[in-house]
Amino acid sequence: MKASGILLVTGASRGIGAATARLAGQRGYVVCVNYLRAREKADEVAGAIAAEGGSAFTVQADISIEADVLRLYERIDREGRLTALVNNAATLEKQMRLEDMDAARIERTFATNVTGSFLCAREGVRRMSQRHGGEGGGIVNVSSGASRFGSPNEYIDYAASKGAVETLTLGLAREVAEEGIRVNAVRPGFIYTEMHAKGGEPGRVDRVKSRVAMQRGGQPEEVASAVLWLLSEEASYVTGAILDVGGGL
Repeated sequence: MKASGILLVTGASRGIGAATARLAGQRGYVVCVNYLRAREKADEVAGAIAAEGGSAFTVQADISIEADVLRLYERIDREGRLTALVNNAATLEKQMRLEDMDAARIERTFATNVTGSFLCAREGVRRMSQRHGGEGGGIVNVSSGASRFGSPNEYIDYAASKGAVETLTLGLAREVAEEGIRVNAVRPGFIYTEMHAKGGEPGRVDRVKSRVAMQRGGQPEEVASAVLWLLSEEASYVTGAILDVGGGL
């Protein structure tokens, strides 16, 4: 059964977001490809979806800014009916210990990873909830294995922000369960994405993959498959779940 309606993927210009957007296009969603700065990469994702017979459009928005989130959803409203949201956009900064972090860094991390996820989820609920005249839908939040292990000596601020995303998942799932919306999360392990370079160690996955039971890092497409399953009718009785996609981490 093909999906329908609009799926918003935040931070969809690269990595897990891009892989999720492309797979969603293949499954029948009209995909809103949100991006912060990488317009060309976002256009490439939307172009790839179109080349595979799907439909997509791009919208620039900084999800940590409420006005940008409202503008993002206003554009979606002009395109059609929102039926799914993937809260994927996230940021991290250079690896360091807590004693070396300033407040500004912590605030930047939480503004995108936590506040951004809350704002996007809020606007998604306002459109999908049967309480507000919507037809239901699904939300998948992208967490991280860092939430379980804390990422000591690297980025415990990022890890803590993902812990907050998981708590959002659990609470919101119960809040809107009777309103036709299912809310779940995926918890990726060590995945080959550009995020590690942003943290200062492009080859991090190869360094740490020995910790994984399967002895390898994961690919963004493997996470995307889990996300789309959680949004599908095959997961119709699944809400409030946090699905590990980490190769046995």
